[in-house]
This record gives sequence, structure tokens and C-alpha cells, in this order.
Amino acid sequence: MKVSQAVAPTIEPITLAQAKLHLRIDSGTYADNITETQDIAPGSHAIAADYTTHVGASAYVYGYGAIVLLNSGTNGVGGTVDCKIQESDDGVTFTDWSDGAFTQVTEANDNAIQEIEYTGSKYYIRCVAQVLVAACVFGTTIVTISPTSSEDALLTDLIQAAREQVEDITRRALLTQTWDYYLDAFPQSNSFKIPFGNLQSVTHVKYTDSDGDQTTMTVSTEYIVETNAEYCGKIVLPYGTSWPSFTEYPSNPIVVRFVCGWTAAASIPSKIRSAVKMILTDLYNNRESSVFGSGKYEANPAIINLLSSSRLWDEF
Repeated sequence: MKVSQAVAPTIEPITLAQAKLHLRIDSGTYADNITETQDIAPGSHAIAADYTTHVGASAYVYGYGAIVLLNSGTNGVGGTVDCKIQESDDGVTFTDWSDGAFTQVTEANDNAIQEIEYTGSKYYIRCVAQVLVAACVFGTTIVTISPTSSEDALLTDLIQAAREQVEDITRRALLTQTWDYYLDAFPQSNSFKIPFGNLQSVTHVKYTDSDGDQTTMTVSTEYIVETNAEYCGKIVLPYGTSWPSFTEYPSNPIVVRFVCGWTAAASIPSKIRSAVKMILTDLYNNRESSVFGSGKYEANPAIINLLSSSRLWDEF
């Protein structure tokens, strides 16, 4: 299989903050590690029988530990506060998080603090609240925890190395990246596979003849793209057509440029991300040659077991 990477992924399966949490690295002060976001500003909030009036500011929480605090003051006579956490992938469109409802605040339990740890997988969270019967005093705060370390550069390199090792084991491209796949000739069959799985799109299919003239094929009329979800995608001939007939250029006459990989780290199966963390731990704790044999990383059996069902077995 002849491939070359045209565009590398811009994100990794785990963030630097997640790596530090996994490795239990915490070399900064407590104040360095804590970030507080004022969500719904504290104060007296008017009656609003909806969740669109009292809306908090969103906070980015992906890869961090996050706790949401509801700090209630004094409720008006008969007043109640219903507050809940919402989550979002883009910070624009929010939906209710299933475990994010605070206990309703009444006169019987006001002047107290409630807290909920956010354990979801979205990038952003915020609070929304409705106030019934009478104005009530309250506010919400989102607290994120991010360990600090002087080894950020090393960890960043090791995260990439761990991801690349998982890609080698599974024969996948984990996150969005662009590749060129070279063929010496079109197949005898009416289709051929594209490596690495999770095919997102095909940028182009080009062929070069013996004179060095390059032709770009037309999608839909000269070929069809089958993405095939997490498996290997395909280039397929439309019904009643055939591959171009030409005298091939002597070197890499056919090139397919394609984009593949999961589009977000949160979409990668947890067992794959766990394997990345385990390899990261091995590389971090054994910085010399003890985890290598004959120049090749030797993954422990637990890592191989985690990745066994995610490996692509297609031949190219």
C-alpha cells in the first residue's frame, strides 16, 4: 500500500489536560489548577416561568474536571427556583444534560449551596433556571480543574506518539486527516477500497498517462463514493460504466486524495481512547528503551485486547 499524508490531524484523542489527569500530574498550585466561570450572575432574579430568561454564560469543559455550583440566597414568599445544566458540542445549540437537574430550591432549603459534577462528554455546559411565584436570590458558578505541569512539551509529543501507535495497531486514522492513496492500475473489479476506515470524503481521483497528462475523474458520473461508516470506504463504478482506458505513467499513475477519521475526539470509542492513555503512561513512565524491542514499541496485552475488535483487517 502506497500512501502519504497530505494534512495531519489538528487535534488528538485526548487533551493535554486529560493526559495530566490520567497521569496524576499536578505540579502547580491549587489556584493555578482552578478556573471559575460566573454562569448565572448572583442576585435577585425575577419571576420567569421558562428556561429562556435566566440563561447562564457557557464554559468550555471538555478534558477538564468540572463542578457546577448553585448558590441560593433567600427566596421570596412562596418562590421556587428550578435550575438545570445544559450541554453543547459547539457552544451554540444546547440540550438538557440528563443528570443535570438540581433539587428545587424553596423557602425550606434556600440559603444553601448545591453542587453537581459534570460527567458528560460535550465541550460546553451552562445553567438555565426558571423562577416561580416570587423573585429569588441565587447564582451559579462553573468550576473547572486543570492540572499544570512543566512537562507540557514532552506530554504533547507523547500524546501524538501514543495516537500514532494506536493507528499502527488498528490500521486506522483516528481523527480527521487527509491522505493520498496511490495505485499502479485500476482494478479488474468494479470497486476498490480506501484504507484507514471512517472515510469522510474523497477530494479527487486523478490518473496520469504515459505522456504525463493528468486527468481528474468526475464524481457521480465516473465513480461513486461509499463511506461505509467505521469500516473501509470504497470507490465504486456507476452502473454501466468502466474504468478509464489509458497507458499508465510509470510511477504512481493513479492517486486518490481522501479525508478520513472521526471528526471529534469525543466520538472515538472509549476503548481506543483508553488504549491511547495506557500507551501514553508506558511512554511517560519508561522514557528509555525498556518498552521497546528491536526499535518497535511492544504494547502490553491489555492494550492489544482493548484494540483487537477495532482493528481493520482489509488488505491493500
